[in-house]
Amino acid sequence: MADRGFWVMAQKDPGALGIASPDGTDITRGELLASCNQLVHGLRAHGLGPGDCVATLLPNGAPMMELYLAIAQAGMYLVPINWHLTGPEAAYILEDCDAKAFVSDERFADTAKKAADEAGMKPEQCFAVGSVDGFESYEGLKAGQSSELPADRTSGLVMNYTSGTTGRPKGVRRKLSPLDPDTSGTLTSVFLMMFGMTQEDDNVHICGSPLYHTAVLTFASSALHLGHAVVLMDKWTPESMLALIDQYKVSNSHMVPTQFNRLLTLPEDVRKKYDVSSLRWMVHAAAPCPQDTKWKMFDWWGDCIYEYYAASEGGGTLVTPEQWKKYPGTVGTAWANSEVRILDDDGNDVPTGEIGTVWMKMGAAEFEYHKAPEKTAENRRGEYFTVGDVGYLNEDDFLFLSDRKNDMIISGGANIYPAEIEKDMQACPGVADVAVFGIPNDDWGEEVKAVIQPDEGVAPDEAFRERIYAFCKDHIAKFKTPRTIDFIEDMPRDPNGKLYKRKLRDPYWEGQERQI
Repeated sequence: MADRGFWVMAQKDPGALGIASPDGTDITRGELLASCNQLVHGLRAHGLGPGDCVATLLPNGAPMMELYLAIAQAGMYLVPINWHLTGPEAAYILEDCDAKAFVSDERFADTAKKAADEAGMKPEQCFAVGSVDGFESYEGLKAGQSSELPADRTSGLVMNYTSGTTGRPKGVRRKLSPLDPDTSGTLTSVFLMMFGMTQEDDNVHICGSPLYHTAVLTFASSALHLGHAVVLMDKWTPESMLALIDQYKVSNSHMVPTQFNRLLTLPEDVRKKYDVSSLRWMVHAAAPCPQDTKWKMFDWWGDCIYEYYAASEGGGTLVTPEQWKKYPGTVGTAWANSEVRILDDDGNDVPTGEIGTVWMKMGAAEFEYHKAPEKTAENRRGEYFTVGDVGYLNEDDFLFLSDRKNDMIISGGANIYPAEIEKDMQACPGVADVAVFGIPNDDWGEEVKAVIQPDEGVAPDEAFRERIYAFCKDHIAKFKTPRTIDFIEDMPRDPNGKLYKRKLRDPYWEGQERQI
């Protein structure tokens, strides 16, 4: 019988804090429960049912969590869209997932309108928090609807889109669970218990990263299912996070190393202003963390820094503070329901300590790339999958990552895939050839660099560079746009067309250790 899960706990204690919204509003569990129930009734009234997709273009706030909780008990799929994407990029996801409803915040009105129009969404399928031209009101979805639990409740899921090293983003789709939502919510809460987190009502989770990220939404929603209040930040800054930790006596979070770096740049007197003694489980992932940064965080926050390795497709490994101190640099050992193997290119297990490709298996959890069976097959060996990382296991089965997906850039915890950018930049007038890769950035870990071979007769000057940036503004999301552009006379390719990207990238990393 389910003894956890948000809906069960909200009925038992409706007055407990559910969400601390970025606008300063505290929302109780009972209020959050009423809103998510109304949304189920409202979505059903608009013709949505089990298996349908609801896409969102939303900042951190109550609507995102309300929709998650509604869809998770209505047997639908929630598809969070990165709000940094351009209209055409968002439209592709709307079309690919066959979205039956689209919810956007008014701050993304221009992108949302372009995406909805290009994807052929009907006005009655589009809803706005605030005002978006041609969109119906999000609040109207709830207006007049019952706040009671809906009938015929079935478990829903999140379908995140993860970019590949080539081609378009891929939706990671899993089969809907036959379990009732309350049981699924209880099982979801077990994820945080892997890190030692407990159900006490005084535990509080703080969410400072965008909820469109797989891990960020997973941790925030799991916290609700474990009975933790969730403090949502719309715009993360180091001092504001410390102030909220102090105010709400935060116990846990999901973070990325860039946030650690920025916290450590605060003056000592600012750091000491805030009480962080409530912190117990501050979990990080998504990007490599420099060892020096992690040691400094241990010195400040104590032994509450946990790390894990996983992907949208599944996971994974986990390392406790004590284990990491014994094996600095490790990303841990396999989860209880996972297996990790290191294989060579022929699919054979490599000896302990030798480098190979990291393959993982996660219990009975299966996924497929939506509408991309060939891509699903490419990353499988039986029940194991890989995302292309390479590394090794030590004698105690602790995983160390030695490299990463061939060319992927990790900037501030965000995965950026050069092939997508190269494809778009290749269409820019005057560009004969282009290579995109990551170069060092003290704050973000890496930043995006482009090297371009101009067409014959095109001068590699500042005017051409500005034309390229103008093109990027309309075709490439800002966070993926190269920070700097260099020109080259001839791109280093072999007779078959293979690009020797290392010849371009390595000089920028001379004298620096690439964190991988």
